[in-house]
Amino acid sequence: MDTSTTEYRSEQLEKTLRVLHAAVPGIKASVVVNLDGLLVSAYPSDDTDEGSHNNPTGSPQVAAMSATLVGLAIRVLKRLEQGELKRLLMEAEEGQMVVYPAGESLLAVLVEKDTKLGKVIYAASRATADITEILGFAKDNDKKS
Repeated sequence: MDTSTTEYRSEQLEKTLRVLHAAVPGIKASVVVNLDGLLVSAYPSDDTDEGSHNNPTGSPQVAAMSATLVGLAIRVLKRLEQGELKRLLMEAEEGQMVVYPAGESLLAVLVEKDTKLGKVIYAASRATADITEILGFAKDNDKKS
């Protein structure tokens, strides 16, 4: 990801989320949340009068719950000696939510039920790498050339 421009991090994050949505039809909403459960970025944004109806994942409650679930998953996997969490998938009757750790933050993606999950996983993995880099959490050996 080219971060040599003078774009603000918020603009870079929104652009990354926009690209994610364009890459996979069926993604309803996506958010970047810090590990304390605070919303960092959302797409579509909640700048409309409809608020969280436009992006249901953009509510403070969903941000906090996503961070809590990831924290629990990390502790369970550590206890079971299964390595680092790659993604957390929640599947329901009307769709799925996939949550990815991204450095000291996470990406949560809300997906319609008939969307091809493989495409979501691929595109969200790429977006997660970009988010990690944008927020400055990429390790030197993880950064793209």
